[in-house]
This record gives sequence, C-alpha cells and structure tokens, in this order.
Amino acid sequence: MYRLLKINFSVILLLTSWLIVAQDFEFKAIASKTSLGLNERVKIEYNINQNGTSDFEAPSFDGFKVIAGPSTSVSRSWINGKSTFSQSYIYFLQPTSQGTFTIPPAKITYKDEVVESNAVELTITEGLAAKNPTDQTTQTTNENIFLVTHISNAQPYIGESIYVEYRLYFSNKIEFSDAQFGENPKYEGFWNQEISINNYNKNVGDYKGENYNYYVLKKAVLIPQKTGQLIVEPISMDILVGVPTGRYDFFGYEYMSTSRQHFTSGNRYVNVKSLPTEGKPSDFTGAVGQYTLNVSANKNTINTDESTKIDVEVSGLGNMKLFNLPELNIPSNLEVYPPERKESLSTTFNGLKGKITDTYNVVAPYNGKYIIPQIKFSYFDPDDKKYHTTFSNEIVINVEGENQPIVQNNQTPKQQITQSGGNFRYIKSDTEFDTISNDDFYGSGLFYSLLGFTFLAIPLFIMVGNKRKERMADIKGNKQREADRLSKKYLGEAKQQLGNKEAFYTALEKALHNFLKAKLHLETNDMSQDNIANLLRDKGVEQTTIFKFSEVLNDCNYARYTPMSKGNMEEALQAAAEVLQGINSQLS
Repeated sequence: MYRLLKINFSVILLLTSWLIVAQDFEFKAIASKTSLGLNERVKIEYNINQNGTSDFEAPSFDGFKVIAGPSTSVSRSWINGKSTFSQSYIYFLQPTSQGTFTIPPAKITYKDEVVESNAVELTITEGLAAKNPTDQTTQTTNENIFLVTHISNAQPYIGESIYVEYRLYFSNKIEFSDAQFGENPKYEGFWNQEISINNYNKNVGDYKGENYNYYVLKKAVLIPQKTGQLIVEPISMDILVGVPTGRYDFFGYEYMSTSRQHFTSGNRYVNVKSLPTEGKPSDFTGAVGQYTLNVSANKNTINTDESTKIDVEVSGLGNMKLFNLPELNIPSNLEVYPPERKESLSTTFNGLKGKITDTYNVVAPYNGKYIIPQIKFSYFDPDDKKYHTTFSNEIVINVEGENQPIVQNNQTPKQQITQSGGNFRYIKSDTEFDTISNDDFYGSGLFYSLLGFTFLAIPLFIMVGNKRKERMADIKGNKQREADRLSKKYLGEAKQQLGNKEAFYTALEKALHNFLKAKLHLETNDMSQDNIANLLRDKGVEQTTIFKFSEVLNDCNYARYTPMSKGNMEEALQAAAEVLQGINSQLS
C-alpha cells in the first residue's frame, strides 16, 4: 500500500512539473476585435513569450484579404532581476463577405516540436458608418504603402553571399513627401557591403499579387559569419502622406487629407547552414563561391643581379577578402620577400567579384635552374554544394651570370639587397668620400642681409598691427566674414558632391544640422524643426530667415525622391549659404 501511494505521489509530481514547464511557453493569437463590418479592418497578432522559435507558419485566412503583414516586433526587458521576452507576428485583414469565420491556428517550432496557437473566431456584419477623417487616412495609408525587405536567399551557407533590398511600395491613390529615415540596420553576424544608390528611380512591380509603384531605398550584400538564425534588421521611415478625401474644390481638384505616418519593414530572419564536412579538403580556408587560381612569373630567365616577380592570383565571385590565399613554396637558396597584396574588386548582387593578387619579389644569388612547385586552392561552391580544388602549374626559373663569392666557412652569405630602377642590386662594399667645404656664417653676405632685414621689418610689423586693430573694431564686417567662413566650412562637403544627388542632399542636410549644433549648442535629439524655430526666434533671428531655413531643410528631404538636376543642386547650395549667413549675422 505504501509503495502504491509512493508511485501515485511520484506520478502527481511528474504531472505537476510537466504542467509548470508547459506553461512556460505561450503561443497566443489575439484579434483587435471579434465583430466588425465589411468596410473595417482587423488586426491579428500572434504573440510568443519565449526566445528560440523558428519556422513560423501562418494559417489560411479564408474569407479575408491580407492588407499588410506579416510584420514582426521583438522586445526584451530586465526588471527587478527578471528577464522578459516578447515576439509578435502581425497581420491586418479585410473581410470579403458577411458571416462567422474561424481562422485556424498558426504553427511554430519550439525546441524541435511544432506548437499551435489558438483559433480566432470573427463575426462579419454589414458595413458600418464612415470613420472620422484621421482614421480613414490611416486605414487608406496601410492599404496603399508598404515598406518591405527582400532577401535573395533565406537559407544560405556560412560564407555564402546574399542580397538584401529595401523597397517602398505605394499605389497611385496617394501622395507622399518629407520622408525621413530612421537608424541604419547594423547587420549583426554578417560581413556587409552596401551598394550605393545614385538616383531613386520609380519602378513598377508585383507585391501580393497586385501592381504597385516602388522605390529601392537601400541595398546591400551580406555574408553570414556564423551559423544559426540571424536577424536582418528593418529600416523605418516617417512619411507625410496625402490621401484623397473624395471631395473636390470649385476647379475640380480633389482635396487631400495629410498626416505623418511611421513605417517599418519588420525583421527578417536568415537560417545559416554549416558547410558540409564530407569531402572538405585539408587546405580549405573558408572560400565560398566560384574561383580560379593562376600563378605566373613576369620573367623566367634572369641574371644573378636581377629579380623576378611571381603573382599568386585568385579570381572569381563570392566572399572575396574573407579567406587566405595559398602561399608559394620557395626553394631555400632563393631570396624572397613578403608579398605585396593587390585587390581589384567590385560589389555585385551575388557578392564580391574580381581578383586578389599576392606578388612575390624573388632574387637568385647563384646561377642554375630553380623549380617552384605547384600550389593548390580549395573552395566550396554553394550552387552544386561541393568542394573543389584547383592547381597551379610549376614554375621554372633559369638564373644566368656569375655566382657570388663564398665565405671561408663554405656557407653561402645572405647579402643585404636594395632596389633600384625596378631591379634588386647588392649594396656596394667600397666607399668614396669627398670633403665638404665649411665657410663661416658670421661676416658673410647672408649674415648682413638678415641683420638689415630685421630693422626694415619693424615698420612693417607696426603697419600690420594697426590694420589688425582696425579690422577687429569693424564689428559688422567681422560678423559677415565669420558668416562667410562658417558657410564655406559647413557647405564644403556638399559642394564637392554636386551632381551626385543622394550624397549631395545628405551632406547639405548634415551641414545645416552641424551649423546649428555649433551655434546653438544643440544635441542630436533636440534637432526637431519646431525646437530649432523656437530657439532661433528666442535668439533674435527674423521670422523670414527662420522660414527660409525650414524651407531649405524640407527641400533636402523632398529632393531625395524626385529627379533633380545639377542646376537644382547649385540653387539649393546657394540658398543654404544665404540662410547660414543670415542666421549668423542675426544671432544675438
């Protein structure tokens, strides 16, 4: 009886422990509303309270149209010694018909087990009355603007190049301006190289089965440096959006309702695979891509007082810069110097393309025939998922001419070498000295010339001092000169970027901000236009000048998304210079 009670008690403990552990992980679906009209939207949020999940699988949304999503958000906090984690997958849905619908559970993998969320039941009624204009603007915006992260390969090998592109999709129903970017992605766990965008050209493409206009805002090549799940961070933007209201003025122009909206592309996840161990060569140093090896000498026949250059070149496409080139095996009786590295690379959508070359300078003190053995280079090709090894040809160097003398202990001397005219020469052992004449400086013509110049310079120094006093007394002129100096200082970089639209307007906006930081002692988080206007007004700057400053700053943001000529840039630069001079001269 006691044994039976003991077993039952153990079972109860095990069941209780299992329930406690089971409660640790929670995967819950939450709807923003359970009853809505046909002209309304519902937000479905799938919340996870534990890290370490993967392979999220959304349910079928039969009876609904996906307006936006999935967007993701992740938050971590540490309060009173307790760590909390939250991750969400968010969808915005629009019903397509009336009735009662059940959205099935979503699925996700946690600790190698598939876990399901709860189902969501929604009741759809006939359309409700129109919302207020602000809600209508937000709803229309969510249906017509999407900030999206495109990734070329979500399951690459470690070291395999992938391409990421951030796009802003928008329909013809809306207008937008004054777009401001948030912080740039950090790409933790990746080697990354951004691809510069000179012009924002409007394109047309398919998104969720419909045609939208879109701009490519940012693009980069990423090469994962570790295995497992890595996050490709989003970009965010604040955009002033104009939405048609359906009302028209006397001349037939439609009224637009404007509001500032925040957009984010959401986190994207990349699952990085390890390279296979089967067939991995012993000399493999991490090269992933497609490569060729070439070893060549610029001269195969030299004299004993000459050098030859041997190039070890690896060319191709992949994770160039992230692996080691093979080294030459030089015979011990040849003089060789550390190689000189040369790179000729360009960034493409598929990775780094070009060649890397190590150039060895080799000198042979003694005549004869020298053989430099072949070398090999191994790489992994992600296309066929195999390792490959390529070999170079052996190189024969014929050395002619007289041998250098041998020392008494019959050991070959290692002589110091200098370079002259592109060839190596031995340092000469004989020297010749010439006597250097040493004339006394005192009493020379130069001595008396310098002495006379000292007395003549005194009146000159007095004139310069008086001129300086007059200049310092000219307060108005000094302010103008200071304004000119500051405008040249802060606008110099923008002037160098004339013709390069993105770089020019970025530099111009930075110049305006840096000028105000220096003059008003502002921090970066204080650089809002309203705060700047109030500070300038308090300092005695005229309202007209403040308005011109805001106008130039707004033009910088707007110009990034519209075609601009070099003439437009020169006008913007001139306007910025006038504004800076006006602010500097009026500051009290």
